[in-house]
Amino acid sequence: MQSQPEPPRDNIPEFGVSDIAGAIKGVLRENFGRVRVRGEITECKRYPSGHIYLSLKDADAKLESVVWKTAVRGLSVQPENGLEVIATGRIDTYADRSKYQLVIDRLDYAGEGALLARIEKLRLTLLAEGLFDPARKRAFPMLPATIGVITSEKGAVIQDIRTTIARRFPRPILLWPVPVQGQGAAEQIAAAIAGMNALPLAMRPDVLIVARGGGSLEDLMAFNEEIVVRAAAASVIPLISAVGHETDTTLIDFASDRRAPTPTAAAEMAIPARMELAADLAQRGARLAQGIGARLERARAGLSRAERGLPSMPEILGALRQRLDDRAERLAGALPVAIGRKRAAVAALHLPHPRESIAARRNTLALLQGRLSAGFAAAQARRVAAPAMARFSAAPLHALLRERGAALAGLSARLEAASYPAVLARGFALVQDSKGRAIGTAAAVKPGAALVLQFQDGSVAARAEKPKGEAVQGSLL
Repeated sequence: MQSQPEPPRDNIPEFGVSDIAGAIKGVLRENFGRVRVRGEITECKRYPSGHIYLSLKDADAKLESVVWKTAVRGLSVQPENGLEVIATGRIDTYADRSKYQLVIDRLDYAGEGALLARIEKLRLTLLAEGLFDPARKRAFPMLPATIGVITSEKGAVIQDIRTTIARRFPRPILLWPVPVQGQGAAEQIAAAIAGMNALPLAMRPDVLIVARGGGSLEDLMAFNEEIVVRAAAASVIPLISAVGHETDTTLIDFASDRRAPTPTAAAEMAIPARMELAADLAQRGARLAQGIGARLERARAGLSRAERGLPSMPEILGALRQRLDDRAERLAGALPVAIGRKRAAVAALHLPHPRESIAARRNTLALLQGRLSAGFAAAQARRVAAPAMARFSAAPLHALLRERGAALAGLSARLEAASYPAVLARGFALVQDSKGRAIGTAAAVKPGAALVLQFQDGSVAARAEKPKGEAVQGSLL
């Protein structure tokens, strides 16, 4: 017979551990289905699995919490130690360790004090990195061809910018629509700035405006996020920040190249007014024309003064003409004198006429040739008498021939030295009439006769002149 279980004593019910854990979980879910808890984050740790474990504490208690991996990407505030937040989620239990915890699916900053402290901490960090250095500021073009705008495509901001640009100087506007607040806004704004800079040069705007209207500090937090500030600092395109009203300041204002108090003011900064440009151009044109006129007038005055200081051109030409005539007259008189000197020098040498020297040399050569022929004939006769001549040597004959050859060479050299070209090479000239006949005396030259002066290197045409009371003179043609 089987034994029956002992009934509970004192009517106290008995449960299993799992039953108790399940009951507690049910009570918590029923009474704390979804709650918001305010506290300071501590013991924050991110696990390789992607889950984040942390604790929320206040002055009296601490609540362990967890953010599952699937909810991490959707958080508008990334948890970090020391941050005061309002966590939204549900209370759940962890039966293995007999504890309860808050499963968080949303995080918000707890009040402006915490937001400002976080913003100031990030500002100091980026300032130390040099992201707000004035030397990083880029210059703006005077008249941009295209203006890029990053803002919400709905609302008054884009309309104000369009109206202002159309009124001042119509330019194409390239809009990159993004959400300007809420979850994921910061990432999309940073991606839009990077996307504008990554466009091809033909499509890339010359000026970039990042704008949104006014709002609370929480509404403007997207423009205080580190990812947006770094994207603005890295922009190659000059960037104007126009976030909130004039009294609102966000971190993107420090990283941008210019800060505008309102979106309308940003459009006015980006593009000049056409009427102002036209007036400025007209003023500059008038000043330029006035300056050019004054400079021309000064140049004319300078030329007038220089003209008065210059001598008269006709006087200069007259003096030059007179000098030319004087030189020509002196040259005409110098040539006959030079020719007379050469003739006197030639006469002093008592040289025979070249034709006489040539005839004498020819006679001498003929005589030597006859004697040489006679000698060869006698030698031939002696060779006939070979037996008798065999006893004699031919050396005397060779010596005679060498002696005659040397004498002939000397005569040839003397004849060459006295030749017609050699005489001309020593500075003499041969005067001929127009028919090529040699003229030896001045009396044989008639005034106005054409003459040819033959020099070593060529001939010169001349004409004879006979001034009054003077002998015949020659002038070069």
